[in-house]
Amino acid sequence: MRRNRTLRSRGAERGLLAAALLVGLTTSAWAQGPSQPPKPPQTTAPLPNPWIEVYGFGQADAIAQFKQSDPNWYDVNRPTKLPSFADQFGQDGRFYLSPRQSRLGAKGETYTSMGTVKAQFEFDMFGVGRDAGLTTIRLRHAWGQFGQVGAGQTNSQFMDVDVFPNILEYWGPNGMLFFRNVQVFWRPVDDEWRATLAIEAPGASGDAGVYNDRIEIQGISPRFPVPDITGEVRWKRDWGYIRGSGIYRRIDYDDTLVDAFDLSGHVNGWGFSASSNINAGKRNVFRLQYIYGEAIQNYFNDAPVDIGIQNNFSNPVTPIIGVGLPIQGISAYLDHNWSDTLSSAFGYARVDIDNSDGQLPSAFKAGQYASFNVLTTPVKNVMMGAEFQWAHRENNSDGFKVSDYRLQVSFKYSFGYKIGG
Repeated sequence: MRRNRTLRSRGAERGLLAAALLVGLTTSAWAQGPSQPPKPPQTTAPLPNPWIEVYGFGQADAIAQFKQSDPNWYDVNRPTKLPSFADQFGQDGRFYLSPRQSRLGAKGETYTSMGTVKAQFEFDMFGVGRDAGLTTIRLRHAWGQFGQVGAGQTNSQFMDVDVFPNILEYWGPNGMLFFRNVQVFWRPVDDEWRATLAIEAPGASGDAGVYNDRIEIQGISPRFPVPDITGEVRWKRDWGYIRGSGIYRRIDYDDTLVDAFDLSGHVNGWGFSASSNINAGKRNVFRLQYIYGEAIQNYFNDAPVDIGIQNNFSNPVTPIIGVGLPIQGISAYLDHNWSDTLSSAFGYARVDIDNSDGQLPSAFKAGQYASFNVLTTPVKNVMMGAEFQWAHRENNSDGFKVSDYRLQVSFKYSFGYKIGG
């Protein structure tokens, strides 16, 4: 009897344990709800393949010049380089051949989980500055961009490269902005609307004018305490776009000569630009720009000094001061396609400056520019054509005016090879 009770007690205990286990499993299943199918593993879209493109062209320009200009700028048509007095550069009439427009560059993009990285490096053979008149390597672009931020040397955010017409002459219309500068820019919007803010490398030039040979101004040294600040807003539509841009800059000059005068001071430079491309049908594009400002001449495609001297004789300590020269520019061109292989570009541009009273009578006051061409592209990578060009200069106050006329025939052979993408 005792043994039977023990067996029954152990059996009861096992029954109670099984019941408790069943209740626990049921409660857990009820709390978790109905079973779910397993979730697929998370996947991300593969990044695009990186790519690089090498591109460039070889070009020869044959130029017949009927008048004269500075021979260091023989293969471009710049009103500021026309003579400031009769026969400054000898007799009229010259012929030139130039390869200096020829260009080589590389650009590419690579992709990361945080955004696109792009870069460009490009040079041509057109010497400027200390290399003026030489056929030598000149850096045009060396910059990159990651996401919204870019840095390096490229087109200033104040300029609008899309108003440059389809012409043969290298320098282009004087009344437009054209300056490649070292910069850091931020572009938070880049779609139908585009907005950019940048700091750019400062720099400027001055004209001592009638006081150029005075010892008192030989100790004046320029100084740039802050970068140039530039910005742009662009609105793109099917018919073209409208763009506005602006600039602010500060130019200091220090008098390091110890004498009775204090000629130190500073100039605030500023300016704004309105530009547009307007598509008039499928075969016409109007390229337009208007600029106004003070002490922004070095951002223009062709303009002289930023600062002039203003007389201030009522102050015996500072009898002269530097002033930013007001400047106005316009450029209006039409690019027209006669057919798929034949095109023309024609238009007009000008620059006007309000000279200061300390500048020479022969200082540059106004310049005009116009051209007309006929170009053909018989096959994809070959272009040739002829272009007639006119430039005009007007001096400050001595009444001297002069024009130049040129005929340019050019041959251009392009190439490009892309890897990846």
